[in-house]
Amino acid sequence: MKTTINRVSEFVNKEVTIGVWLANKRSSGKIAFLQLRDGTGFIQGVVVKADVTEETFAAAKSITQESALYVTGTVVEDSRSPFGYEMQVSEIEIIHESKDYPITPKEHGTEFLMDHRHLWLRSKKQHAIMKIRNQIIQATYHFFEKEDFVKIDPPILTGSAAEGTTELFHTKYFDEEAYLSQSGQLYMEAAAMALGKVFSFGPTFRAEKSKTRRHLIEFWMIEPEMAFTTHEESLEIQEKYVQFIVESVLGNCQLELNTLGRSVEKLEQIKAPFPRITYDHAIELLKEKGFSDVEWGEDFGAPHETAIAESFDKPVFITHYPKEIKAFYMKPDPDRDDVVQCADLIAPEGYGEIIGGSARIDDMALMEQRYKEHNLSGEAYKWYLELRQYGSVPHAGFGLGLERTVAWICGVDHVRETIPFPRLLNRLYP
Repeated sequence: MKTTINRVSEFVNKEVTIGVWLANKRSSGKIAFLQLRDGTGFIQGVVVKADVTEETFAAAKSITQESALYVTGTVVEDSRSPFGYEMQVSEIEIIHESKDYPITPKEHGTEFLMDHRHLWLRSKKQHAIMKIRNQIIQATYHFFEKEDFVKIDPPILTGSAAEGTTELFHTKYFDEEAYLSQSGQLYMEAAAMALGKVFSFGPTFRAEKSKTRRHLIEFWMIEPEMAFTTHEESLEIQEKYVQFIVESVLGNCQLELNTLGRSVEKLEQIKAPFPRITYDHAIELLKEKGFSDVEWGEDFGAPHETAIAESFDKPVFITHYPKEIKAFYMKPDPDRDDVVQCADLIAPEGYGEIIGGSARIDDMALMEQRYKEHNLSGEAYKWYLELRQYGSVPHAGFGLGLERTVAWICGVDHVRETIPFPRLLNRLYP
């Protein structure tokens, strides 16, 4: 019977054949332990010299790292294994022998591993991160379907910027100017006026010359937009969504979390509602924590966000930022014109902002004023202004950065490990 590693529990005490690669091995004189992987998981194959042919045992002793094999044997339960099962191997068929595999069990530098990212993905830790990323993606679709959102795909090539042109990749679109999208949000607002509650899930690009552990040049965003929705109602959806994806990972990825050494106790604390503090309060909190030079009107950097997060064991919303440091489309607070109805959700444990969101301006005259203040091209943004002209309603939305969220849930230090092939300031290969 041919099967895969993730399904061996269905074949306990039965003989199966699995197509695998050899991740690692060790052996003594009469027994060989093969660490096998097939993409669905990892399992140990035990080859006992007395139980197999000479040719099979010789193959077990000689096969090299990352060689491709068909392995046949009996599945047995094993309480010592993190996976819970192992395979008593009876036969090995070599499909392809790998020679001089560059990533050996010894330590390698980060740049070396990034140069070999196409191979590094095969390692147990990277496999676990990708499985958790996949679970978050699955949970995202499940959550928004359950909440009656419609998936909409905004364009990647755009003629306008969501938040200004300084961090955009410019390109020629035949005889017009175009940019790689930094956000699908403006288009999602149009979709929300047609379909009520919508979300997008796609790649975005920021030409930001940053080398921090939180930044990628190309990353994936989940961007919901909701008609007839207030800022407070949007916050409730955000915390409900984050709780849902954390619970989904806890329920389906225990083996992967164990592989990464991730503290599940901290993740189990992620229950809505999340604490909320205003920007004003955040400034006071930072001054109490020794940031004496922080001034009202400044945006927060990574050290500030980390210091604020240390005061909470859950993600925390920072709300009502100054209007001058936020995007042109954010709706002013009705009681204070100098701040807007927005929030950044800061993850615990120093992982920074994972969500940014706001209520959107729905008043035509105010949006026209914002266009003038931000020198926005009337022609490029004409369609966006028309959303306020024809049946404008209160609406709100947010964007969650997938890679930062994966980094936080996995407990990994750098977002470069949370995407299959990262694009960084100094890296376009492989």
